[in-house]
Amino acid sequence: GAGAASGGGERVARFKMRGGGRKLGRKTSHRIAMLRTMVNQLVQNQRIRTTLAKAKEIKPLADKMVTLGKRGTLEARRKAQAFLRTDDAIHRVFTEMAERYKLRNGGYTRLAHLPARQKDGAKMAVVEFVDREGEIWPARPPQANQKVPKQLFPPAARAAMDESSS
Repeated sequence: GAGAASGGGERVARFKMRGGGRKLGRKTSHRIAMLRTMVNQLVQNQRIRTTLAKAKEIKPLADKMVTLGKRGTLEARRKAQAFLRTDDAIHRVFTEMAERYKLRNGGYTRLAHLPARQKDGAKMAVVEFVDREGEIWPARPPQANQKVPKQLFPPAARAAMDESSS
């Protein structure tokens, strides 16, 4: 049959993760589906409460979605569409969140520990996006001396910046 080497079958965008990652007591397909859903819900709700292990797995994936949103290319949009589940989440990543984090290089999410769950003692955590209304504690502002890449601005804004700097 058509295996992974020949490129056959249904493909899901999987992002390269450093190290082995956690199995979370699930088969591969279930784990990927769960992480996709959780990242999608994190984008829509801006904050989710989950176990610490799941939170640590979600964080780099959510950061990657914001990076794709900041890139704003057709390729980036297609990669995000292959991972996120709803059009609302994709729209939010490429408009609101790309704008919010244009000055920030990485570190778009925060992981805060919570008390253990009462029933089974599982370590709990909150994953949330920084620089937004109602966050757990305020984020550090981006460095003032940091230069903003010009490609993040539309041509008209670039022209205005060039005139003001000269």
